[in-house]
Amino acid sequence: MNIQQIKQRFGIIGNAPGLNRALEVAIQVAPTDISVLVTGESGTGKEIIPQVIHHLSTRKHGSYIAVNCGAIPEGTIDSELFGHEKGAFTGASGSRKGYFEEADGGTIFLDEVAELPQQTQVRLLRVLETGEFIRVGSSKVIKTNVRVVAATNENMTEAIRKNKFREDLLYRLSTVPIKLPPLRERKEDIHLLFRKFAADFAEKYRMPSIKLSDEAIFALEKYNWPGNIRQLKNVVEQISVIESDRDISLQKMKSYLPEEVISGVPSIVGTEGSEGKDAFSDRELIYKFLFDMKRDMNELKKLVIELLNGNKDVDLTGTQRDVLNRVYSDISNEDSKRLLESGVRDEVNEVSSFSEQDEMTIVDSDYQEHIEVEESLSLEEREKEFVKKALEKHNGKRKDAAKELGISERTLYRKIKEYNLK
Repeated sequence: MNIQQIKQRFGIIGNAPGLNRALEVAIQVAPTDISVLVTGESGTGKEIIPQVIHHLSTRKHGSYIAVNCGAIPEGTIDSELFGHEKGAFTGASGSRKGYFEEADGGTIFLDEVAELPQQTQVRLLRVLETGEFIRVGSSKVIKTNVRVVAATNENMTEAIRKNKFREDLLYRLSTVPIKLPPLRERKEDIHLLFRKFAADFAEKYRMPSIKLSDEAIFALEKYNWPGNIRQLKNVVEQISVIESDRDISLQKMKSYLPEEVISGVPSIVGTEGSEGKDAFSDRELIYKFLFDMKRDMNELKKLVIELLNGNKDVDLTGTQRDVLNRVYSDISNEDSKRLLESGVRDEVNEVSSFSEQDEMTIVDSDYQEHIEVEESLSLEEREKEFVKKALEKHNGKRKDAAKELGISERTLYRKIKEYNLK
């Protein structure tokens, strides 16, 4: 079977390179009896790898037993794994087979294997090396033919250093290591998983499926997801049950993410080896820039259309004022305020006096609507005019002109050179 067939059979969602690599290794080792250790953070879906290995192996018709080593009390785990004889301990009213005996000819999956007590680790090491074990309270050696697949979310090197786990046992378990990547390293899979969970919960609770806005998808993909797939599934279920509006905006998405999300870009929690909590990749910065640019363009588009429709008394929104302030960031606050209050109306007169007006097309990237408007708001000319007036006012004294404009002398010198002003 190839990877796509495996994904369809086991309901695995995603195409991240790390996930595909893990499945490739699982497919390769399945026909053998090699011991496999699956590593990865809690909630990454490590339990699916042993199932894939078992069902693609020659043991697929044998038993498959999954054991959570962390959920069994230390005093009874030897009995659970290897069985016991009657009277071996208080309450042992009869003989009992352990998981290794029951799984003979099949596969046993030891989840959270790092939680095994030291004494049990010694017993497990013997099973892996010789295929033999002894029931608790017995002296009879029992043979078993079991494929062992283990999993852990702990740093095994650190566990060995703290004498929590035997180094020789680790080598026996991890003949072939398989690592599942955390969800934050599977950015391209997050929205796919969200849609799958949303569809499942819509069917389960008999309601329409929830959908995300572009900004909400962006926040979803940039969130750190410390709980991985398990946390994502929990968030989707919460939204599906609580929200009556099935279209989820960025603001609504923020309320379901435990960490703070600022300006559409979630905080990135530093992982081991990262440079810190606010370390953004180049791609993340580009995404943020594109969202900001798209918002600014939409506001400028609305403003231009109002001006060209002859509305000379445009009442600027707060966002439009912010956009124009950023455009004229090198101009003093006083002149910028004067521009916002009166300069826009002057621009309408300048536009109407053009002898040749070039048409430009503003494309709304969401709806692909093309609106033809005439070129307006000559930002370069406006900036040149402010620089020229400031120089005239201060008789060519650059220091005073720069102070008037609220920019540095170096910036003013560059503008003079750029606009060929004397």
